[in-house]
Amino acid sequence: MIPAPYDIIVRSAVVYVAIVVGLRLLGKRHMAQLSILDFVLILLISNAVQNAMVGNDNSLGGGLLAAATLIIVNFALSFILYRFRSTEKLFEGTPTLLIHDGKIIHEHLAKERITEAELEGSIREHGLDDSTKVKSAIMELDGTISVVPKESTSPPETRIETFKHRKLKYQQRKI
Repeated sequence: MIPAPYDIIVRSAVVYVAIVVGLRLLGKRHMAQLSILDFVLILLISNAVQNAMVGNDNSLGGGLLAAATLIIVNFALSFILYRFRSTEKLFEGTPTLLIHDGKIIHEHLAKERITEAELEGSIREHGLDDSTKVKSAIMELDGTISVVPKESTSPPETRIETFKHRKLKYQQRKI
C-alpha cells in the first residue's frame, strides 16, 4: 500500500525534528569535528530513517515530496530561530566558557566532552603555547573553539612581526 501524500509529509517532518533533537543531544563537539564515527553515524541514520519517511513508496514523487518537506521544515525552523531568539537556546544551545584568565574550567570541558589535549591543540592552532596565555576560550554554538589571548607585554611591532613570520612559515609549508 502506497502512503498518501499527507502521510509522507507528516512522517518526514517528524523524522526531521527527531534527528535535530538527537543531534542536539550529541552536543556541539560532534558538529564541529566530524570524526569518522560521526560520519558513519550520519550515513546510517539517513539510511535508517528513509523508510520511516516514505514508507513503501519508492516512487520519484514520494522521494521528492519527502525532500521538499525536509526543506520546508528546515526553512520554517530557521525562520522561528531568527524571529524568536528565545528558541535559539533550545535548538542550538549556548556558548560554553572553557578557559577564563588562563585557568581551564574542567567542569565545562566534561560537559562538552572535550579532553584537555583537544583544548590545548585548539589553543596551538590559534598560535599560543598553552592555556596560561589565554584570556578566554569559548566553545561556540557550531562547536568551534574561539580563543582570545591575554594582552601581550611585547610592543605591537613584535606581534605584527610574529604574525608575518607565522604566515610566511604557513605559506612555505604549502609549497
